[in-house]
Amino acid sequence: MPKPEVLFVCVHNAGRSQMAAAFLIHHSKGAVSVRSAGTAPADSINPAVIEAMQEKGIDLLAMGAKPKILESEIVKGSDYVITMGCGDECPFFPGVSYLDWALEDPAGKGVESVRPIRDEIESRVLALIEQIAKS
Repeated sequence: MPKPEVLFVCVHNAGRSQMAAAFLIHHSKGAVSVRSAGTAPADSINPAVIEAMQEKGIDLLAMGAKPKILESEIVKGSDYVITMGCGDECPFFPGVSYLDWALEDPAGKGVESVRPIRDEIESRVLALIEQIAKS
């Protein structure tokens, strides 16, 4: 059975989607193929996000994480697409399961404000792993 493909999408691919992808890679222990992208990618990952993830023992930079542009082919090849505030700019394809996670944008916030967003994302990723395991 092929690995499920999960794509996390937000506007800048510099915060929420990067944290979600890193948590899914970490917690699924390789059982899921994970990608992230943005509709208008930033130049780099939010430094407060990098710091908040390091507190959890996850080094985004060592993982090679960097903002990437959303491409339709990646969406089409995914089993699950989790959007985080990209609105109508996210392409839709039949047969792909879409989830929308309404999460506060960590852009411009310090690490103290990013921590609760990070923790909410981790909680949702753990629930997603359970959902994937049942399907």
